[in-house]
Amino acid sequence: MKPHLTSINDIARALGVSASTVSRALKDHPDISEATRNKVKSFAQKVNYRPNALALSLKKQVSNTIGIIIPEIVHHFFSSIISGIEDIAYSKGYRVMICQSNEDYNREEMNVQALLDHRVDGLLVCISKTTDDFTHFKTVYNNQTPMVFLDRVCKEIETDRVITDDYNGARHITSHLIEMGCKRILHLGTLPQLLIGQDRQQGYIQALKENQIEFDPDLIITCDTPQKVDENRNLILEIAPRVDAVFAVNDFTAVAVMNLLKNNGYEIPADIAIAGFGDDPIASIVDPPLTTVQQQGYQMGQEAMNLLIERLANPEIIKKPEVKTFQVELRKRKSTLKYQS
Repeated sequence: MKPHLTSINDIARALGVSASTVSRALKDHPDISEATRNKVKSFAQKVNYRPNALALSLKKQVSNTIGIIIPEIVHHFFSSIISGIEDIAYSKGYRVMICQSNEDYNREEMNVQALLDHRVDGLLVCISKTTDDFTHFKTVYNNQTPMVFLDRVCKEIETDRVITDDYNGARHITSHLIEMGCKRILHLGTLPQLLIGQDRQQGYIQALKENQIEFDPDLIITCDTPQKVDENRNLILEIAPRVDAVFAVNDFTAVAVMNLLKNNGYEIPADIAIAGFGDDPIASIVDPPLTTVQQQGYQMGQEAMNLLIERLANPEIIKKPEVKTFQVELRKRKSTLKYQS
Protein backbone atom coordinates (compact mmCIF):
# COMPACT_ATOMS: atom_id res chain seq x y z
CA MET A 1 0.00 0.00 0.00
CA LYS A 2 1.28 3.46 -0.90
CA PRO A 3 2.11 5.47 2.24
CA HIS A 4 -0.10 8.51 2.87
CA LEU A 5 1.81 11.77 3.08
CA THR A 6 0.20 14.44 5.25
CA SER A 7 -1.22 17.27 3.14
CA ILE A 8 -2.38 20.79 3.91
CA ASN A 9 -5.96 19.53 3.65
CA ASP A 10 -5.24 16.86 6.31
CA ILE A 11 -3.93 19.51 8.71
CA ALA A 12 -6.91 21.77 7.99
CA ARG A 13 -9.39 18.98 8.77
CA ALA A 14 -7.57 18.03 11.98
CA LEU A 15 -7.50 21.62 13.27
CA GLY A 16 -10.93 22.64 12.00
CA VAL A 17 -9.68 25.48 9.83
CA SER A 18 -9.55 26.11 6.09
CA ALA A 19 -6.72 24.86 3.86
CA SER A 20 -5.92 28.45 2.90
CA THR A 21 -5.47 29.34 6.57
CA VAL A 22 -3.01 26.47 7.00
CA SER A 23 -1.14 27.47 3.87
CA ARG A 24 -0.82 31.10 4.94
CA ALA A 25 0.09 30.15 8.52
CA LEU A 26 2.95 27.99 7.29
CA LYS A 27 4.20 30.98 5.26
CA ASP A 28 3.93 33.39 8.24
CA HIS A 29 1.30 35.48 6.47
CA PRO A 30 0.50 38.62 8.54
CA ASP A 31 -3.25 38.08 8.15
CA ILE A 32 -3.01 34.95 10.33
CA SER A 33 -2.78 35.48 14.09
CA GLU A 34 0.37 34.42 15.89
CA ALA A 35 -1.61 31.92 17.98
CA THR A 36 -3.00 30.23 14.86
CA ARG A 37 0.38 30.25 13.16
CA ASN A 38 2.01 28.56 16.16
CA LYS A 39 -0.81 26.04 16.41
CA VAL A 40 -0.55 25.11 12.73
CA LYS A 41 3.24 24.90 12.73
CA SER A 42 3.28 22.80 15.89
CA PHE A 43 0.80 20.33 14.44
CA ALA A 44 2.62 20.23 11.09
CA GLN A 45 5.88 19.39 12.85
CA LYS A 46 4.13 16.70 14.92
CA VAL A 47 2.80 14.92 11.83
CA ASN A 48 6.03 15.40 9.83
CA TYR A 49 4.37 17.53 7.17
CA ARG A 50 6.51 18.23 4.10
CA PRO A 51 5.49 20.51 1.20
CA ASN A 52 4.73 18.73 -2.08
CA ALA A 53 7.78 19.78 -4.09
CA LEU A 54 6.30 18.62 -7.40
CA ALA A 55 3.06 20.55 -6.84
CA LEU A 56 5.02 23.66 -5.88
CA SER A 57 7.19 23.40 -8.98
CA LEU A 58 4.09 23.11 -11.17
CA LYS A 59 2.64 26.21 -9.54
CA LYS A 60 5.80 28.29 -9.67
CA GLN A 61 7.19 26.81 -12.92
CA VAL A 62 10.50 26.54 -11.06
CA SER A 63 11.68 23.55 -9.01
CA ASN A 64 15.20 24.69 -8.01
CA THR A 65 16.24 21.16 -8.94
CA ILE A 66 18.91 20.12 -11.43
CA GLY A 67 18.97 16.73 -13.14
CA ILE A 68 22.29 14.92 -13.63
CA ILE A 69 22.75 11.96 -15.98
CA ILE A 70 26.07 10.12 -15.93
CA PRO A 71 27.21 6.69 -17.15
CA GLU A 72 28.46 5.41 -13.79
CA ILE A 73 28.38 6.67 -10.21
CA VAL A 74 31.05 4.23 -8.98
CA HIS A 75 33.79 5.80 -11.08
CA HIS A 76 36.34 8.29 -9.77
CA PHE A 77 36.06 10.73 -12.68
CA PHE A 78 32.27 10.81 -12.72
CA SER A 79 31.98 10.98 -8.93
CA SER A 80 34.42 13.92 -9.01
CA ILE A 81 32.17 15.64 -11.55
CA ILE A 82 29.15 15.10 -9.27
CA SER A 83 31.03 16.57 -6.30
CA GLY A 84 31.87 19.69 -8.28
CA ILE A 85 28.28 20.07 -9.45
CA GLU A 86 26.83 19.59 -5.98
CA ASP A 87 29.15 22.07 -4.28
CA ILE A 88 28.07 24.84 -6.64
CA ALA A 89 24.42 23.76 -6.79
CA TYR A 90 23.80 23.68 -3.04
CA SER A 91 25.68 26.94 -2.51
CA LYS A 92 23.26 28.59 -4.97
CA GLY A 93 20.09 27.10 -3.51
CA TYR A 94 19.62 24.23 -5.96
CA ARG A 95 19.03 20.55 -5.26
CA VAL A 96 20.22 17.76 -7.55
CA MET A 97 18.70 14.53 -8.81
CA ILE A 98 21.29 12.01 -10.03
CA CYS A 99 20.53 9.32 -12.61
CA GLN A 100 22.91 6.59 -13.81
CA SER A 101 22.57 5.33 -17.38
CA ASN A 102 24.94 2.41 -16.77
CA GLU A 103 26.22 2.95 -20.33
CA ASP A 104 22.80 1.94 -21.68
CA TYR A 105 20.94 4.06 -24.25
CA ASN A 106 17.47 2.86 -23.22
CA ARG A 107 18.11 3.61 -19.57
CA GLU A 108 19.49 7.03 -20.49
CA GLU A 109 16.30 7.75 -22.44
CA MET A 110 14.24 6.77 -19.36
CA ASN A 111 16.46 8.95 -17.17
CA VAL A 112 15.74 11.98 -19.33
CA GLN A 113 11.99 11.41 -19.22
CA ALA A 114 11.97 10.82 -15.46
CA LEU A 115 13.83 14.06 -14.80
CA LEU A 116 11.57 16.04 -17.10
CA ASP A 117 8.53 14.50 -15.41
CA HIS A 118 9.90 15.78 -12.09
CA ARG A 119 10.12 19.27 -13.60
CA VAL A 120 13.86 19.81 -13.19
CA ASP A 121 14.98 23.30 -14.18
CA GLY A 122 17.90 22.06 -16.26
CA LEU A 123 20.03 19.05 -17.16
CA LEU A 124 23.74 18.22 -16.89
CA VAL A 125 24.55 15.24 -19.09
CA CYS A 126 27.44 12.90 -19.84
CA ILE A 127 26.11 10.60 -22.54
CA SER A 128 26.23 6.81 -22.57
CA LYS A 129 28.81 5.25 -24.86
CA THR A 130 26.05 3.22 -26.56
CA THR A 131 24.06 6.34 -27.48
CA ASP A 132 23.94 6.98 -31.22
CA ASP A 133 20.42 8.42 -31.41
CA PHE A 134 20.02 11.81 -29.76
CA THR A 135 16.27 12.27 -30.20
CA HIS A 136 15.65 12.38 -26.44
CA PHE A 137 18.16 15.21 -26.01
CA LYS A 138 16.77 17.06 -29.02
CA THR A 139 13.38 16.94 -27.29
CA VAL A 140 14.92 18.59 -24.22
CA TYR A 141 16.54 21.23 -26.40
CA ASN A 142 13.35 21.90 -28.40
CA ASN A 143 11.42 22.29 -25.13
CA GLN A 144 13.92 25.02 -24.20
CA THR A 145 15.05 23.23 -21.04
CA PRO A 146 18.64 24.44 -20.40
CA MET A 147 21.17 21.63 -20.83
CA VAL A 148 24.95 21.35 -20.53
CA PHE A 149 26.92 18.39 -21.83
CA LEU A 150 29.93 17.18 -19.85
CA ASP A 151 32.95 15.21 -21.11
CA ARG A 152 30.96 13.06 -23.54
CA VAL A 153 28.95 15.43 -25.68
CA CYS A 154 26.45 15.44 -28.53
CA LYS A 155 27.77 17.24 -31.61
CA GLU A 156 24.29 17.42 -33.14
CA ILE A 157 22.92 19.83 -30.49
CA GLU A 158 24.19 23.38 -30.11
CA THR A 159 24.33 23.84 -26.36
CA ASP A 160 26.90 24.63 -23.67
CA ARG A 161 29.51 21.95 -23.08
CA VAL A 162 32.44 21.28 -20.78
CA ILE A 163 35.10 18.97 -22.16
CA THR A 164 38.59 17.62 -21.67
CA ASP A 165 41.24 18.26 -24.33
CA ASP A 166 41.21 14.57 -25.26
CA TYR A 167 43.07 15.11 -28.51
CA ASN A 168 46.13 16.72 -26.96
CA GLY A 169 45.98 14.43 -23.94
CA ALA A 170 46.34 11.39 -26.20
CA ARG A 171 48.94 13.17 -28.30
CA HIS A 172 51.07 13.90 -25.20
CA ILE A 173 50.83 10.31 -23.95
CA THR A 174 51.78 8.86 -27.34
CA SER A 175 54.64 11.34 -27.72
CA HIS A 176 55.91 10.34 -24.27
CA LEU A 177 55.87 6.66 -25.27
CA ILE A 178 57.83 7.52 -28.41
CA GLU A 179 60.35 9.47 -26.31
CA MET A 180 60.80 6.27 -24.28
CA GLY A 181 61.87 4.51 -27.50
CA CYS A 182 58.53 2.95 -28.41
CA LYS A 183 57.68 2.73 -32.12
CA ARG A 184 54.96 0.08 -32.32
CA ILE A 185 52.15 1.31 -30.09
CA LEU A 186 48.88 -0.60 -29.71
CA HIS A 187 45.89 1.65 -29.04
CA LEU A 188 42.92 0.21 -27.16
CA GLY A 189 40.10 2.58 -28.08
CA THR A 190 36.39 2.98 -27.43
CA LEU A 191 33.27 2.90 -29.61
CA PRO A 192 33.50 5.07 -32.75
CA GLN A 193 30.39 7.16 -31.99
CA LEU A 194 31.97 8.63 -28.86
CA LEU A 195 33.65 11.95 -29.59
CA ILE A 196 36.17 11.42 -26.79
CA GLY A 197 37.22 8.15 -28.42
CA GLN A 198 37.59 9.81 -31.81
CA ASP A 199 39.67 12.63 -30.34
CA ARG A 200 41.94 10.31 -28.37
CA GLN A 201 42.50 8.14 -31.42
CA GLN A 202 43.29 11.18 -33.58
CA GLY A 203 45.71 12.46 -30.94
CA TYR A 204 47.47 9.09 -31.01
CA ILE A 205 47.66 9.15 -34.82
CA GLN A 206 48.92 12.75 -34.86
CA ALA A 207 51.77 11.95 -32.45
CA LEU A 208 52.86 9.08 -34.72
CA LYS A 209 52.79 11.42 -37.70
CA GLU A 210 54.80 14.12 -35.90
CA ASN A 211 57.49 11.53 -35.15
CA GLN A 212 57.56 10.06 -38.65
CA ILE A 213 56.14 6.71 -37.51
CA GLU A 214 53.86 5.01 -39.99
CA PHE A 215 50.30 4.52 -38.77
CA ASP A 216 49.17 0.90 -38.74
CA PRO A 217 45.35 0.53 -38.49
CA ASP A 218 45.82 -3.04 -37.28
CA LEU A 219 47.23 -1.58 -34.05
CA ILE A 220 43.86 -0.10 -33.05
CA ILE A 221 41.35 -2.34 -31.25
CA THR A 222 37.96 -1.36 -29.87
CA CYS A 223 38.54 -2.47 -26.30
CA ASP A 224 37.59 -0.07 -23.50
CA THR A 225 36.81 -2.11 -20.37
CA PRO A 226 38.51 -4.87 -18.37
CA GLN A 227 35.77 -7.21 -19.64
CA LYS A 228 36.66 -6.33 -23.24
CA VAL A 229 40.33 -7.01 -22.48
CA ASP A 230 39.35 -10.48 -21.33
CA GLU A 231 37.20 -11.02 -24.43
CA ASN A 232 40.11 -9.88 -26.67
CA ARG A 233 42.86 -11.64 -24.70
CA ASN A 234 43.84 -13.95 -27.57
CA LEU A 235 44.06 -11.09 -30.06
CA ILE A 236 46.05 -8.91 -27.65
CA LEU A 237 48.49 -11.75 -26.88
CA GLU A 238 48.83 -12.41 -30.62
CA ILE A 239 49.74 -8.76 -31.24
CA ALA A 240 51.94 -8.36 -28.13
CA PRO A 241 55.20 -9.73 -29.64
CA ARG A 242 54.96 -7.08 -32.39
CA VAL A 243 54.51 -4.04 -30.14
CA ASP A 244 56.56 -2.23 -27.52
CA ALA A 245 53.78 -0.15 -25.93
CA VAL A 246 50.04 -0.01 -25.26
CA PHE A 247 48.01 3.19 -24.92
CA ALA A 248 44.56 2.45 -23.50
CA VAL A 249 41.62 4.84 -23.71
CA ASN A 250 41.15 4.71 -19.91
CA ASP A 251 43.01 3.57 -16.81
CA PHE A 252 40.86 0.54 -16.01
CA THR A 253 41.54 -0.93 -19.45
CA ALA A 254 45.24 -0.10 -19.13
CA VAL A 255 45.48 -1.92 -15.78
CA ALA A 256 43.61 -4.93 -17.17
CA VAL A 257 45.93 -5.26 -20.16
CA MET A 258 48.93 -4.77 -17.88
CA ASN A 259 47.82 -7.69 -15.74
CA LEU A 260 47.13 -9.82 -18.82
CA LEU A 261 50.61 -9.19 -20.20
CA LYS A 262 52.34 -9.72 -16.83
CA ASN A 263 50.51 -13.02 -16.36
CA ASN A 264 51.85 -14.12 -19.73
CA GLY A 265 55.52 -13.42 -19.01
CA TYR A 266 55.93 -9.82 -20.18
CA GLU A 267 57.93 -7.34 -18.08
CA ILE A 268 56.36 -3.89 -17.73
CA PRO A 269 57.83 -1.59 -19.02
CA ALA A 270 60.98 -3.43 -20.14
CA ASP A 271 59.13 -5.50 -22.76
CA ILE A 272 55.98 -3.42 -23.22
CA ALA A 273 55.22 0.03 -21.79
CA ILE A 274 51.63 0.74 -20.70
CA ALA A 275 49.79 4.07 -20.48
CA GLY A 276 46.18 4.98 -19.67
CA PHE A 277 43.97 8.08 -19.49
CA GLY A 278 42.19 9.71 -16.55
CA ASP A 279 44.47 9.28 -13.50
CA ASP A 280 42.03 7.16 -11.53
CA PRO A 281 43.28 6.37 -7.98
CA ILE A 282 44.02 2.82 -9.19
CA ALA A 283 46.76 4.24 -11.43
CA SER A 284 49.09 5.04 -8.54
CA ILE A 285 48.65 1.76 -6.63
CA VAL A 286 49.09 -0.87 -9.35
CA ASP A 287 52.52 -2.46 -9.92
CA PRO A 288 54.16 -0.78 -11.68
CA PRO A 289 52.33 2.53 -11.17
CA LEU A 290 50.56 3.60 -14.35
CA THR A 291 51.52 6.52 -16.57
CA THR A 292 48.37 8.45 -17.48
CA VAL A 293 46.94 11.95 -17.78
CA GLN A 294 45.00 13.70 -15.05
CA GLN A 295 41.49 14.98 -15.83
CA GLN A 296 39.95 17.78 -13.78
CA GLY A 297 36.58 16.20 -13.01
CA TYR A 298 35.73 18.31 -9.96
CA GLN A 299 36.50 21.59 -11.72
CA MET A 300 34.58 20.45 -14.82
CA GLY A 301 31.53 19.76 -12.67
CA GLN A 302 31.76 23.21 -11.10
CA GLU A 303 32.10 24.89 -14.49
CA ALA A 304 29.15 22.99 -15.94
CA MET A 305 26.92 23.96 -13.02
CA ASN A 306 27.99 27.61 -13.30
CA LEU A 307 27.13 27.62 -17.01
CA LEU A 308 23.71 26.12 -16.30
CA ILE A 309 22.97 28.60 -13.50
CA GLU A 310 23.87 31.46 -15.83
CA ARG A 311 21.33 30.18 -18.38
CA LEU A 312 18.66 29.73 -15.70
CA ALA A 313 19.26 33.20 -14.27
CA ASN A 314 19.02 34.90 -17.66
CA PRO A 315 16.45 32.98 -19.74
CA GLU A 316 15.63 36.04 -21.85
CA ILE A 317 19.23 36.46 -23.06
CA ILE A 318 20.03 34.57 -26.25
CA LYS A 319 23.74 33.96 -26.60
CA LYS A 320 25.98 31.57 -28.45
CA PRO A 321 26.67 28.26 -26.64
CA GLU A 322 29.95 28.18 -24.76
CA VAL A 323 32.57 25.44 -24.89
CA LYS A 324 34.89 25.21 -21.89
CA THR A 325 37.93 23.02 -22.53
CA PHE A 326 40.05 21.70 -19.66
CA GLN A 327 43.65 20.75 -20.26
CA VAL A 328 45.17 17.54 -18.95
CA GLU A 329 48.47 16.96 -17.17
CA LEU A 330 50.77 14.06 -17.98
CA ARG A 331 51.58 11.83 -14.99
CA LYS A 332 54.75 9.91 -15.79
CA ARG A 333 55.09 6.72 -13.74
CA LYS A 334 57.06 3.49 -13.88
CA SER A 335 54.81 1.69 -16.37
CA THR A 336 56.48 3.66 -19.20
CA LEU A 337 59.80 4.88 -17.79
CA LYS A 338 62.02 2.29 -19.44
CA TYR A 339 65.27 4.07 -18.71
CA GLN A 340 64.63 5.04 -15.10
CA SER A 341 67.27 3.73 -12.74
